[in-house]
Amino acid sequence: MIVGLSGPLLTPEERDFFAELNPWGFILFARNVSSPEQLRRLTDNLRNTVGRDAPILIDQEGGRVARMGAPHWQEWLPVRDICEGMRDEIALMQALRLRYRIIAMELRYAGIDVNCVPLVDVPQRNAHPVIGNRALGWKPMEVAIRAREVAAGTIEGGCLPVIKHLPGHGRALHDTHEDMTRVSASLDELRKVDFPPFLALRDAAMGMTAHVIFEAIDPEACATHSPDVIALIRGELGFEGLLMTDDLSMKALKLPMGLSARKALAAGCDVILHCNGNRGEMQAIAEETPALAGDALNRAERVLDQRRAPRDGDAEALRDLHDGLLKEMTYA
Repeated sequence: MIVGLSGPLLTPEERDFFAELNPWGFILFARNVSSPEQLRRLTDNLRNTVGRDAPILIDQEGGRVARMGAPHWQEWLPVRDICEGMRDEIALMQALRLRYRIIAMELRYAGIDVNCVPLVDVPQRNAHPVIGNRALGWKPMEVAIRAREVAAGTIEGGCLPVIKHLPGHGRALHDTHEDMTRVSASLDELRKVDFPPFLALRDAAMGMTAHVIFEAIDPEACATHSPDVIALIRGELGFEGLLMTDDLSMKALKLPMGLSARKALAAGCDVILHCNGNRGEMQAIAEETPALAGDALNRAERVLDQRRAPRDGDAEALRDLHDGLLKEMTYA
């Protein structure tokens, strides 16, 4: 399991609960963040509860999805604004790599070592705006090329990336935070548009599923709960990294937490993600979630082995270089 917690301080009750639960990792949200000093203490305390260097995740895309912001951390334009506003693709690649390297450096300073980027979904014009200006482009190959730069910058900054949302969230007509959504596109269309960027990033250390029903693959179960979709992710898309669910507390999933976790693991997910910090829900999931073993354990160990210190560099100088690229290349 990867679990969340209630606030900016680890309560005594949470400390005891996590010590007994022994989750593989933790995930943080804006409710857990107030200052650099507080955040560093929190990440240290979380690792102390399990007695090891557990992975700590966050969604710090920049723009609309950012758990850490001003005045303590840098603010960023929505990534689509940059992708659509730069004439020179080479300069754009440099800017994306710098952006996510700087973000990762900030995260590592706070004790966070996994960032849930890049978003590899190819959006459609009629889809729900939940992806919207978080997307790296409108065409499969441009998303793939740009996503590789995001992943590379993240690694250079000292964090591991998580590709999301396998096998594609760009056609979703609803926000899965609120409701389930179905995709009626044919398998040929999915192969032409949605799958190629994930195929290009199949070597990523970690990936996250989509709570989306793909009628051409499994008309009954969403990707997170579907053995057929997970088999496609592992087979046709060639993804061999650690596969986590999207947050099981999202409203798209109507099942009881324990049953939802059991179905995700039975489908082939390696790790359950639960974000809202509700202890009763976490306990229900834990009762259906065994210790990591077999292929899932091997993948989790490979993830830990891939963690690296940040590449040397001054964040302020890198930000100046990034901003210079935008100033020079961006048009109104």
